[in-house]
Order: sequence, then structure tokens, then C-alpha cells
Amino acid sequence: MTSRPIDRTPSVSVPAVPATTTGTDGPEGPADRDRGGWLRFSPAQPLFRARAAQRLAVLAYHGVTDPGSFGAQLDRLRRLATPVSLQDVERSIAEGRPLPPRSVLITFDDADRTVLTHALPELKARRIPAAAFVIAELIGTERPFWWHEAAFLARNGGQARSLRSLARPDQLLARLKTLPDPDRRRSLAELRVSAHRRPPGQQQLSPADLRELRDGQVAIGNHTLGHPCLSQCDDATVDAEITGAHRALSGWLGEAPTAFAYPNGGYDPRADTLLRQLGYRLGFLSDHRLGPRLPEHPLRISRLQVDCTTSARRFDTILSGLEPAVQRLRGRPAVAE
Repeated sequence: MTSRPIDRTPSVSVPAVPATTTGTDGPEGPADRDRGGWLRFSPAQPLFRARAAQRLAVLAYHGVTDPGSFGAQLDRLRRLATPVSLQDVERSIAEGRPLPPRSVLITFDDADRTVLTHALPELKARRIPAAAFVIAELIGTERPFWWHEAAFLARNGGQARSLRSLARPDQLLARLKTLPDPDRRRSLAELRVSAHRRPPGQQQLSPADLRELRDGQVAIGNHTLGHPCLSQCDDATVDAEITGAHRALSGWLGEAPTAFAYPNGGYDPRADTLLRQLGYRLGFLSDHRLGPRLPEHPLRISRLQVDCTTSARRFDTILSGLEPAVQRLRGRPAVAE
């Protein structure tokens, strides 16, 4: 059973969030960028902001589509928070000493090329460290992320036996994530065979790019070989996904990674055991929560889901923990790829 961190959110009455319209211009449309931005003016926001000063905010991005907006967020972080590195968090845990107040760690999951081309220059210009968790089997290839590939194939006539009962195309990813991993892979193979078109290639990071990121103070972490849902994998697959990626990254970087991000953000106790055996010191979830300045469970550190185009008002309420608290009250799960 997955254990959850104790939520010590202040006892404040928070009004319900009005319904919003999903944006249509990419992963996060105009309406989504400022979803809940009005919460910045809530009387609860100062209380949450004061609480957040004594918490650790780990921001989880997926790529950077707008370097200007990302740079503005970094400037905001420099004014409102204390950026820390992966090594700072490791040192805090090793020494049993809490991080400074308002500490923020920036992370990237999946790490497409925009982390190198868009994010790295903005980070270097401000001397802000970060961490990128990469899907090892994609490094040096032009293969798209499997969830992007599945959506493209389905739009172009692809069919699979396990997906026939879906009423809407937008249910595709959710269904694939619930399948046992062999069935997920089989379904992808069926989509590839039956689709009218193949998806365009997506240039991924190369081993040299990983070293450039590392040299630019973006630590490289393990995000498994192929980004499966670990909860749907058997023991042998969990081992192969984590150990295979660990070996590949160690070879490319000349040093072993010490941090891991769970695919889809979900904790898996089998992965925890294996990570400890491999010498990992940090593990990250995607549960849209703040965590303590001295993490209680180093391999289960909470993270906040953000996007580079998130509005300044909403960005502030995410950092304070108010928007995540409201989402939990509404029963809205964190979204992670």
C-alpha cells in the first residue's frame, strides 16, 4: 500500500474553485495557465505563504516551450525564494540540517531538448541550479515519447484490442497507463501496425547533451529506461527499467546518478528497495505538494507540478501551497507524465 505524507495544511476555510475551460493551444491553454489565479487574492494566501517559508518546494516541469516566460519565473523565484541544488538537498539530509527557508529546487521530467536549448541558457544566466530526469532508452535517438506516439497513431487510424471500448480519444493515455506493462507494450505495437501514418521523429538529447547539462549545473537523474508505470510492472521489469537506466547513465556521465524520479509520479516500494541498493540518495514523486525543509523520506520527496507558461498569479499560489490544497479539496489528482 502506498503511504502518503501527513498533510499539515493550515486549518483555513478555502472557497471552492469555479469550473474552468481546458485550453486548446497545447498542453496548457490560456484558461489553464491562470486556472485558480484568483486565489492569490484569497485571505488564506498570506497564511499559506508564511507556512511555505518553512517547507521545501520542488518544482516539476516538462520541457520549456517559452524561454521568456520561464526566465520571468526564475526571476520571480530569485526574489521570493532560495534556489537550491540537488547536492544541497543531499547534503541537508546527510547532515540532518534543514534547508534554508523558502528553498526551491527546479526539476525537469522526461527532459526533451528544450531543457538544453531553452531552459539551460535561462538557468545559467541567473546561476540557478536544477535537475533533469531522463528516459535512458531515448537518449541519442529520434523516437517520440510513447504517449505522444500513441496519441498520434490513434488519430491516424491506429487500433488496439485493449482500446476498443474507449468512448473518446482523450481516454487513450489513461487506459494505457492502467494496463499491465506487457499489455501496454502490445497495444502500442498494434497501434503502430494498424495506423495509416507513422509519427514524425523527435530529436532527443544525446549523451554529449547530458554532459553539457551537467556541466551547466543541471544534475542528471534516472527516470527509468522507457517510462512505464512501475505499479503495472512485474518485479523483473522494475529491476530492468531502473538498473538498465542506471548503467546507461553511469556510462555516459562517468559517474553514477544519485537521484530518481518515479514515472507518472507514483511511489513503488520495490523501486525504493532497488534504489537503496544502487546507492540512490533522493527519489521524487509528482504529488503536487510541498515537503519539509529536511525531507523525512529521502526517496519520497514531494513535488509541485508547474508549466513555464503558468501565470504569475497562479505560480505564486502554487509556491505557497494554496492551489495544491484547493485541488486536493476538490479531489483533483496531480497530472504527471
